[in-house]
Amino acid sequence: MSLSFSVSKTDPTGARRGVLNTPHGAIQTPSFMPVGTQATVKALRQEALEELGAEIILANTYHLYLRPGHELVRKLGGLHRFMSWPRAILTDSGGYQVFSLSALRKITDEGVRFRSHLDGSEHLLTPEKAAEIQLALGSDIAMVLDECIETPAPRDKAESAVQRTIAWAKRARAYFIDQASRNGDLPQWQFGIVQGATFPDLRRESARQLLEIDFPGYAVGGLAVGEPHEVTCAMTAEVTALLPHDRPRYLMGVGRPEQIADYVALGIDMMDCVLPTRAARHACLYTSEGRVLIKNARYAQDQNPIDANCSCSVCRRYTRAYLRHLFAAGEITAAILASHHNVHFYLDIMRQIREAIGFGNLAEFSSEMHARYSAGVA
Repeated sequence: MSLSFSVSKTDPTGARRGVLNTPHGAIQTPSFMPVGTQATVKALRQEALEELGAEIILANTYHLYLRPGHELVRKLGGLHRFMSWPRAILTDSGGYQVFSLSALRKITDEGVRFRSHLDGSEHLLTPEKAAEIQLALGSDIAMVLDECIETPAPRDKAESAVQRTIAWAKRARAYFIDQASRNGDLPQWQFGIVQGATFPDLRRESARQLLEIDFPGYAVGGLAVGEPHEVTCAMTAEVTALLPHDRPRYLMGVGRPEQIADYVALGIDMMDCVLPTRAARHACLYTSEGRVLIKNARYAQDQNPIDANCSCSVCRRYTRAYLRHLFAAGEITAAILASHHNVHFYLDIMRQIREAIGFGNLAEFSSEMHARYSAGVA
């Protein structure tokens, strides 16, 4: 199946419903991508992800480059075969991971020189190298290398990061096109990433310059890193207003359950977040009535499912009392069951959002979600 994207329905809010076709299957958009950093979504087997209906997952270029190595993955048939995952994969560029290792890296116009967090070995990650690694991994969608900065950031630093990100994007695109000319059409889409911190004019300028490079899809990066939700939305809106209607839009690293519909209403088609699995490992469960902190003593004798409105296999079989016991006992099964439920919850929110767009009532769905989660912890 070739790569293509089409929008089939729009909502009065500006939300879009569509289909992103990839060599590894069709993805209904808007879509949530569970994060499988090291070629695995933590605590979930691939069979479970298929059962949950995940159509695309995210893997991490930085981590897979360091271990087990992209050339080994290529030799073993690519990432899909290596991890036995038949559906679509998006790989990020490693830019955010390098940003988070501030004590171990140095950024120049050439690229990022860093020391491995595993063994201290030195590496140079350039825009071309990030593209090369992702071609070796064989992901369906690959992100260009960008420069991530902290929030809040001074304007001069944000300006510098935008210009470097654009320069890197041009180099990554040139490398990708050169590889395509040598090897024929590549079964991978390369996305550009809009930066600009919390400065509206820098966001617009970043988007305009990326549009000139002409990527098949665009991401909004450098948000959800500590700034208020309203600012995240405002910066996203600045960007989506300029992006072409016929290209997929990806907001990176978001968000909380009640926030997802807000981003979709701004015209976002794809998003990812570690929150459902990370929160699960810390005994925080997301439900239709708000968050459940399952270690609380109040659940010790609770014979109800995690969420009475949830159809996942965990809620159909296990009680809150049992989940609390597993966490109290430090059992691995606690993280497995909690992760299964939380990922189901996120994917089901997105299913309901697609349905709401179909009926043209996303605003109502969104306000109800905010009302339920503003009540706090269940």
